[in-house]
Amino acid sequence: MSEAAASKQAPLLKVEHLKQYFPISRKFTVKAVDDVSFDIFPGETYGLVGESGSGKSTIGRAVIRLYDPTAGKIIFDGEDISGKMSAETTRHLRTNMQMIFQDPMACLNPRKKVVDIIAQGLDIHKMYSSFDEREEKVAKILEKVGLAPEHATRFPHQFSGGQRQRIGIARALVMNPKLIIADECISALDVSIQAQVVNLMKDIQQETHSAYMFIAHDLSMVKYISNRIGVLHLGHLVESGTTEEIFEQPVHPYTKSLISAIPHPNPRMEKSRIAVKYDYKTSGIDYNQGQRRLVNGTHYVLATEGEFEQWTREYR
Repeated sequence: MSEAAASKQAPLLKVEHLKQYFPISRKFTVKAVDDVSFDIFPGETYGLVGESGSGKSTIGRAVIRLYDPTAGKIIFDGEDISGKMSAETTRHLRTNMQMIFQDPMACLNPRKKVVDIIAQGLDIHKMYSSFDEREEKVAKILEKVGLAPEHATRFPHQFSGGQRQRIGIARALVMNPKLIIADECISALDVSIQAQVVNLMKDIQQETHSAYMFIAHDLSMVKYISNRIGVLHLGHLVESGTTEEIFEQPVHPYTKSLISAIPHPNPRMEKSRIAVKYDYKTSGIDYNQGQRRLVNGTHYVLATEGEFEQWTREYR
């Protein structure tokens, strides 16, 4: 989706000042997500990228309400889902937002056949009028993700890792959701299988027009699939913008370090690649002192006034 097209319509998901804290003891609280705001528009892919422990998965789980947010507001499809939800709002959320998890084997019931795993959402929300319609919906979605009809009667342990993740995608797609949260859904797969799964997700998105929140630590894969990107570090959204803005004009030192760490496919250029190192503890940067500042277009960076002047000097 183009930047101009996105600006003309209301966001499907609007996250405002989201905080997710986990009290460990009376004196210590982990601030997993600290004051994060972003939008996702219908039909687009928003990539959330950052190292392990940066808060990416926590945001995904808070958005789909597996966690109760500590503070902030989450608006999904025009409805506030951040507080206590009515039965109607809960049903709307559960049928229109789905999640694909990192480890397909851990989230597939080993005792159930594939047909029952995929149809679980349909069963809970009674989204079919007859048993034949249920079977037909499962068969169609299996075909869409590249699996044969006979796979429906098998168990999860009879499939490869890539096939299991396709089952996870099918389980999410069968509900025909408006938003799919893909939480590190390719990180447990071989590189060749990763490409297959991501291409499958792109093809399905063109067909269904679902929006994706694509959570990953691999910036090159996020670049390939995303329209816009948010860079997370230590629970803070340090930089956000379109894929082009982030890769062509990275401003924050942490973003620069992530981009510089991407291996180059050309061996000669890979030899001369210089990785930029970033250490928050020794950098002198305090995320709590920074403010969201506009670089240009839809490109924002978390910085103090002095940091912003320093970091953007090279682009003037």
